[in-house]
Amino acid sequence: MVKHLYLMRHGQTLFNVYRRIQEWCDSPLTEVGINQAIAARKLIEGINFDHYYCSTAERASDTLELVTDNKVPYTRLKGLKERYFGVFEGQSEDLNPPGEMYDTMFTIYGGETGLEVAMRVKNTISELLDRDDHQCILAVSHAGASMNFLRYVKEDGIGRRFGNCEILHFTYENGEFEFVELLSNG
Repeated sequence: MVKHLYLMRHGQTLFNVYRRIQEWCDSPLTEVGINQAIAARKLIEGINFDHYYCSTAERASDTLELVTDNKVPYTRLKGLKERYFGVFEGQSEDLNPPGEMYDTMFTIYGGETGLEVAMRVKNTISELLDRDDHQCILAVSHAGASMNFLRYVKEDGIGRRFGNCEILHFTYENGEFEFVELLSNG
């Protein structure tokens, strides 16, 4: 049986505006982020979700509450958290290394690799979708966690950055994920 995952990025945060590495750190949604989450309701109109999940970060739970107009129960899961960047947490994005060094640089300072993040997200979501009563779920996570998971499923990703409150739609069948589409207001 084909099941569906809608994996959403949280709304814009204060650290996004200030260009701060906020992966396991947290910062509040901005007014723009709040409006992005409210506008994203239209992206999921007519989709019958049976369960809702989000990362343990407040920016993710706040986004989910806004998207669903705070009308559904949900569960916060550590497995949906953003990539951990070690000592770089909370620092300027100007410290991000160039592309070819990006994955290894953070592990030197206590962070996770992209593959570790992808496997954490994959294992968390697979466990959920392997449940009989989970046919269609909405999960709010983060750009890095979502994009590492997407690159695990579809090596070439989506060819651009993953915007705030955009949604990646996947199918899941026989333990395998397939990317379907990107839902976006932009």
